Amino acid sequence: MTPPDLGQLAPECAVRASPSEPYKFGHNRRRPQFSRRLVGLLPSFVLGPLALLFAASGASAGTALAPFTSSVDPVSAVQLGGTWHAGCPIGPAALRAVHVLFYGFDRRSHPGTLVVQASVSAEVITVFRELYAARFPIRQMVPESAFGGKDPASMAADNTSGFNCRYAVATGPKQWSVHAYGEAIDVDPLENPYLFDGDPEPAAGKAYLNRGEVRPGMAVAGGTLVKAFSSVGWLWGGRWSASPDYQHFSKTGG
Repeated sequence: MTPPDLGQLAPECAVRASPSEPYKFGHNRRRPQFSRRLVGLLPSFVLGPLALLFAASGASAGTALAPFTSSVDPVSAVQLGGTWHAGCPIGPAALRAVHVLFYGFDRRSHPGTLVVQASVSAEVITVFRELYAARFPIRQMVPESAFGGKDPASMAADNTSGFNCRYAVATGPKQWSVHAYGEAIDVDPLENPYLFDGDPEPAAGKAYLNRGEVRPGMAVAGGTLVKAFSSVGWLWGGRWSASPDYQHFSKTGG
């Protein structure tokens, strides 16, 4: 099967064939899926695998999903964009781009990419294979470089993401987030907000503060999402009593 032209999937977005080329813009009708609208903003290390994955995606409700697929690629500082800078606790050589198919809220399969530490790549694939098999819905999954490394923007877009060299959002002295080591993943931030000083992040996550009203995409104790990460030894931020971070899963528990 010939992979589709990604420029036709999201012609209204900025597209570049390689990190060294300037962005080019086109105009066309809007597309409903976050993952397809943002594809033109993604670095080249994401675009190649996405072309292959788009060819396999698209099972509708009531039909069989495409088989789960995954692949792993190295990344460079240029490809990491605003998510990495000199002085970060981990360098590009220790990171990998993990490409997987995920099950969307539209009940179709979609391609996604997470940047994580190389040492946890296999664990991440195991988790998302389980979520795909269980048809756990994910809104979109693109590296935070698509948002210029701005975590609030990524959360507001309900984006599932991994590596971002940033400090932890917490009280007290500054310390690196586990995301800065590539050992943490935030899943469906809108459905699973972080409560910091009583305020949900993202703000739209207020609609999901009642954790007893379980809806698609939510992380709950004993639920599909928590179990999938627990199966590889990762811990859930939703267990934190003072400031629960329902979207957050990490290798270290931090």
